[in-house]
Amino acid sequence: MKNLFAILLFFYTLSAFAQNNTTVEQETEVDHKWRVSLPYLVPDEIIFGWNKRTSIQMVELHVKRNLDNKNIFGVKFATWRLFQPMGITWWDGVVDKIESGTEYYDGFLRETGIGITYQRMLWKGLFASVEVLPQIQTYTDLDGNKIKNGFKVYNSVHLGYHFAFFKKRFFIEPQVHVNQWMFDNNSPEGFKEFDDKYGNVFPFEPNLYIGWKF
Repeated sequence: MKNLFAILLFFYTLSAFAQNNTTVEQETEVDHKWRVSLPYLVPDEIIFGWNKRTSIQMVELHVKRNLDNKNIFGVKFATWRLFQPMGITWWDGVVDKIESGTEYYDGFLRETGIGITYQRMLWKGLFASVEVLPQIQTYTDLDGNKIKNGFKVYNSVHLGYHFAFFKKRFFIEPQVHVNQWMFDNNSPEGFKEFDDKYGNVFPFEPNLYIGWKF
């Protein structure tokens, strides 16, 4: 909980700083009120790696509404499949553990949810955003047989840059995330030993989103 408060306080500070420095600016009419976007990993997973043992089978979609040129609210749908704990960080050797298979679950964890997002444009294309995603968890064995259900709330803070092309309709947003989750405490045997080993924060996750405005 303390980690979540720290993350939200960081985001609020960025937003307040930006707002104080832009109050004298005259807001202009929004060219495109709606936007949809998804991570570049989604088509890569679907086309090239869906059935692999290490595939996260990720599908994620954002639908957002531009209230003005600074404030953007949205809805996020996401589902993914975990084969090892989400809390394994870079300095824990997350890539090495994927290759070695030493921290694999005795099955898979499917997490699916619908949440809300808020994005604040800070300066030119620079932005910060926060996302809150409640998720239903389904634990299965390697053959896909259900073991039990769980629940968690997945939160993330993002800092990135918005690049727009083709009359500002198509855009890409390279960014870095700090991810945190809570209430994730119902894992069965074969999962729990790995979940207990790592924390509930994954900092500095790079990502790239692609999208379209209309």
